[in-house]
Amino acid sequence: MAFPIAVLLFGLSAHVACAQKASPEDLSKRIQQLTDTMARTQAQLEDSQRQLDAMRAQIDQLKRELAHAESKPESAPAPKAVEDSHSTSQTTATAIQEIRERQAMQETQIAVHDQTKVESESRYPVKITGLVLLNGFVNTGAVDQPATPTLAVPGAGSTGASVRQTILGIDARGPHLFGANSYANLRVDFSGRPAAASSSAGYSGDYGANAMLLRLRTARAALQWGRTETFFSLDRAIFSPDIPASLTAIAEPPLAWSGSLWAWNPQLGVRQDFAPEGSRGLRLQAALIEASDAPLSPAFGAVPGVIPSSGAERSRWPGVEARIALLGTERDLERERNHFGVGGYFAPHRSSLGYGFDSWAGTLDANFSLPARLQFTGSFYRGLALGGLGGGAYKDFAYRRDEDTGGYYFRPLDDVGGWAQLKEKLNERLEFNAAFGIDNVFASELRPYFDPGNSMARNLARNRTYTGNVIYSPSAYLLFSLEYRHLESSPVIGPPAESNIVGLGAGYKF
Repeated sequence: MAFPIAVLLFGLSAHVACAQKASPEDLSKRIQQLTDTMARTQAQLEDSQRQLDAMRAQIDQLKRELAHAESKPESAPAPKAVEDSHSTSQTTATAIQEIRERQAMQETQIAVHDQTKVESESRYPVKITGLVLLNGFVNTGAVDQPATPTLAVPGAGSTGASVRQTILGIDARGPHLFGANSYANLRVDFSGRPAAASSSAGYSGDYGANAMLLRLRTARAALQWGRTETFFSLDRAIFSPDIPASLTAIAEPPLAWSGSLWAWNPQLGVRQDFAPEGSRGLRLQAALIEASDAPLSPAFGAVPGVIPSSGAERSRWPGVEARIALLGTERDLERERNHFGVGGYFAPHRSSLGYGFDSWAGTLDANFSLPARLQFTGSFYRGLALGGLGGGAYKDFAYRRDEDTGGYYFRPLDDVGGWAQLKEKLNERLEFNAAFGIDNVFASELRPYFDPGNSMARNLARNRTYTGNVIYSPSAYLLFSLEYRHLESSPVIGPPAESNIVGLGAGYKF
């Protein structure tokens, strides 16, 4: 650390010497620039040194524990303890194996940290992250999207593979502003929908010039003062903090449109934690949100070449959301922090048919660590017109045309749903997950708008998904998974459509 500071001081003296003939204003400006540069460099060096010292201290502690466990002398068991000797030996062997795995992970992280950082124009730290993912799939019945299915439809199955769920990310830390740390992150994938081809000359497959593959997933920028944070983002709603674990369903979560309010929407909000670091506490969150339209929202009166406004934009008022959560301790860093939250959401809308309606929801979310390395995570909601958040059976409202008058009958749809997952993480490398989710609009409200000639999604009343997977990580950067899902989609009138999905995933993290 002393060498860079000495270099900067030498540069400062040289600039002062060369600037003796310059004006006082120029000299002051140059000194200020060099001072700012030296402060930023020193802060970065101190931060890197603290991280390296902390990691090396953890490695030393693990090495001492491992040496103590291996060098502990074995004594002949007492007659009454013979029956416990075998179980004690197994426990010791398991503890040693876990220490070794943890040590390997820490050494890998230190090696990555010692690498040269990506340089940005602002000279602040930037990190490139990503997941190159190959997923293969077998669908026994027809689905809406073969590689990332969320809805079963009548028809034959499919088999294939895809790399379009690959993710690329950027994480950046910026300057101090108003006494706060600043940071930002961005995630994109390649699951954008290709432009429709009108002829063979306009082919728009994965390798076509017209293919629209790159898709913005999430983005976030924030200022953080200790336990207070202000942010703007494109992300899940704040009352939906968790998603089920999966390696084969990344573009959309495995329980998307089956109880998980996962849809990414623009938000501007604030978060406040009331708790000493590492102890139980309380979290308050509030934000403005612009909820997007549901996938099946009609765009009547759309002008060719003009992008229509969304229902939330036509209302000319933003939506509001809030959440209050009880937080557990942070003693076990291998697991997500325990929490139990209650949330609410309200957003005015105006459809392209000219009808005004309000979208709202009440939510519960929970994440608890259980004995035997088990972890429970779940979420529940009850609301109205939730298609823009990832619920409501793909729609905010139902409608039909009156052939006599030419007008429309219109009704926002009540909705209820949720999901639950049980995870067992055997060790650093292997975990098992089982989950169930359901989204259900009220059939009594949808039935008068049933249209036998319309799509499965338009008449959909309930969507259920059962899923289970195993995720294996032989190293910090390699991931493999086998996953099974069962989709059951039920129209308001008629038999349900079902499909079994078997997926394989192989990923490389960087």
